[in-house]
Amino acid sequence: MVYVEQRDDGLVLQCHIQPGASRDAIAGVHGDRLKVQVASPPVDGKANDRLVRFIAKTLGVAKSRITVVRGHSSRQKTLHIADLKALPDSFPR
Repeated sequence: MVYVEQRDDGLVLQCHIQPGASRDAIAGVHGDRLKVQVASPPVDGKANDRLVRFIAKTLGVAKSRITVVRGHSSRQKTLHIADLKALPDSFPR
């Protein structure tokens, strides 16, 4: 998978976010990034919070293990997921 990088301390996920969607969903791959739709608007960090909650729920990890490393005000975001070794097979390839 192009959008994920394995590191000793966890995974780094490259995401393309579509805020203001009708529902939260993983919508496939957008270029070399995972496309994620979130139902929150891109105002006051709401979309970032929703993204972290959605990814945490999808992966079955605590929200505190996910950090937005880059792209706080951009659609192109880099997430770090601490102590995770691999993504589930349900993620797009």
